[in-house]
Amino acid sequence: MANVSVYNMEGKQIDTIELNDAVFGVEVNEHLVHMAVVQQLANNRQGTQKAKTRSEVSGGGRKPWRQKGTGHARQGSIRAPQWTGGGVVFAPVPRDYSFKLNKKEKRAALKSALTDKVANAKLIVVDELKFEEIKTKNFAQVMKNLDVNNGLVVVNENDVNVMMSAKNIADVKMALPNTINVYNIMKAGKVVLTKDAVKTIEEVYA
Repeated sequence: MANVSVYNMEGKQIDTIELNDAVFGVEVNEHLVHMAVVQQLANNRQGTQKAKTRSEVSGGGRKPWRQKGTGHARQGSIRAPQWTGGGVVFAPVPRDYSFKLNKKEKRAALKSALTDKVANAKLIVVDELKFEEIKTKNFAQVMKNLDVNNGLVVVNENDVNVMMSAKNIADVKMALPNTINVYNIMKAGKVVLTKDAVKTIEEVYA
């Protein structure tokens, strides 16, 4: 089991914690991590793009001029793709980009992402995050104390003061143990977990 330092909100080391190797010390499967990231981005795509083909553009039902003898190239319709206002060749149509990964693959990808953060010293465990009031300045100061510029902060419970204090900080994302995903973990420069969140993650994914 890997030992990781535990910090308080002032950024001082106060303890150490043993991380479960079944979650934070697995063999990193880069292919599954990649697939999980691609899946999330694909599933977020709206897929609503649409353009009209020549059969859908209005007009063009009549041949613009006779076939021979005008000196023009032969044309059958003013809505053919080479005409301004004509249809689009191989026009995009609404489609669903989403695809599925099975539960086992998702879990393996998540564990791989967490293990990667531990291996690269990009995972920080904080004793707790508690605020008396909603204040962005206070949360920003904690992030500064922990030396986190671009981070994913995972807390165990939906504490309004904590969540709202982080809301206006552009490079910080908040999550709960049941809402973390591979994309956000890999995108974050550092992952900050409360001790309670570590315990919950280990219970769920070990």
